[in-house]
Amino acid sequence: MVRSPNAPARILAFDLGAESGRAVLGELDGGRLAVHEVRRFPNAPLALSGHIHWNVYALLDEMKAAMRDAAAATGVRPDSLSVDTWGVDFGLLAADGRLLGLPFCYRDVRNAGAMEDYLKLVPRTDLYEATGIQFMPFNTLFQLYAMVRDRASQLEAATDLLFMPDLFLYLLTGRKAAESTIASTSQMLDPRTRDWVPGLFQAMGFSRRILRPVVEPGAVLGPLSDAVIAETGFRDVPVVLTASHDTASAVAAVPAEGGHWAYISSGTWSLVGVEEPAPVISPASLAANFTNEGGVGGAIRFLKNVTGLWLLQGCRKAWAAAGDQATYEELAAAAETAPRFAALIDPDDPLFLNPPDMPAAVAAYCRRTGQTPPATKAATVRAVLESLALKYRFVLDQLRDVLGHSIDRVHVIGGGARNALLCRLTAEASGLPVVAGPAEATAVGNILVQAMALGLVRSPAEIRRVVRESFAPALYEPSGPAAPWDAAYRRFRGILEA
Repeated sequence: MVRSPNAPARILAFDLGAESGRAVLGELDGGRLAVHEVRRFPNAPLALSGHIHWNVYALLDEMKAAMRDAAAATGVRPDSLSVDTWGVDFGLLAADGRLLGLPFCYRDVRNAGAMEDYLKLVPRTDLYEATGIQFMPFNTLFQLYAMVRDRASQLEAATDLLFMPDLFLYLLTGRKAAESTIASTSQMLDPRTRDWVPGLFQAMGFSRRILRPVVEPGAVLGPLSDAVIAETGFRDVPVVLTASHDTASAVAAVPAEGGHWAYISSGTWSLVGVEEPAPVISPASLAANFTNEGGVGGAIRFLKNVTGLWLLQGCRKAWAAAGDQATYEELAAAAETAPRFAALIDPDDPLFLNPPDMPAAVAAYCRRTGQTPPATKAATVRAVLESLALKYRFVLDQLRDVLGHSIDRVHVIGGGARNALLCRLTAEASGLPVVAGPAEATAVGNILVQAMALGLVRSPAEIRRVVRESFAPALYEPSGPAAPWDAAYRRFRGILEA
């Protein structure tokens, strides 16, 4: 498998999300990128002894199968490969390099109360000043504190902590690293120095010895291990540290230029924010609970995590279990005909974190807030999508207030860019044009950061130029009278404040 010097560069990206994973092969030729999916596979957490774990070995087997598929499809080895995943979760290694059990899922019950308990040791204002990170009960810092509190034997035996993408790269190469964009999700990193904050570990009587030195995206980690080469045939394929947090890769691929633009990286989560040259850490950003996560080229992703299509995924899962196998496209089409603003929910209410029945949780929320629950699947989907659009408007308003400048357009990237109804509702709710695409932004960003590591792309700005020239976006302009949306927004704000 040898590439001709004049052939396009071929780069393999593994993009692992909380619902599924996929391998995407990019071909970069003449400043234009084409991508095609090599393999898609489910990511089904395992319920074991009352806890939720990630099945990393099943995912690793799928990744190796995808490598064999890519080799069979092209007959040419890729020029590099890398992995991105969701944030905050991690695996622990023993001194001999073994993985100490399957990593826990961030939705696991062990995290209950850990954030509140930790904030008794380090005050909220001090922790935010040190890290600039949004307070969420499953951040890595609080997961670790839950293990310290519960005297977890795995933690006592651990010599290394590896975040999920770093763990997969270790399983592929045998080399350990802590890539900065994924490390920045942990609430343990100083966004100004991009190094660990030692006092946070001392406060809970825990050593930072298990943390690796932080490395910026765009570095070459090394070759695949001999065992992986034997299984896949991928000899002489360098493994790159891309922007390993999936949102960091997605934001790197926003096809924007100039002006004050915002992005919504839309998938299981919706990450609503802007890109800033330096951290924004202030009383206003703390009060609004914004986060400062690392980006490519030293940029800061100033954003807020909003529960996203997880709500729709949960509804579809419940309906499928009852025998209704409607696709997302069919559900969206049905929602077009449902009454507007019949019921509104706060997507971030704890009720929706991991309910056994998402439609029942939506109905319970409506009853709790004095609303009539949706009576049909179409009405439930409509309520979810309208509520997401209104939550996006709420966060965009907060961004304007905290940053003190306007926002003139919104780029929707990721899988949600394919949901035409959600994109249209977002334009109408926000009163801003919505530029949707690329839907494959995470894989595209992963691939192009690898290309930067290989010297094929020079800068983050050139990454965005390649995206603009390679993928045609869809444009959604606000239409119709604003008054109904303004009335719905006032009602939505009232629900949030109550």
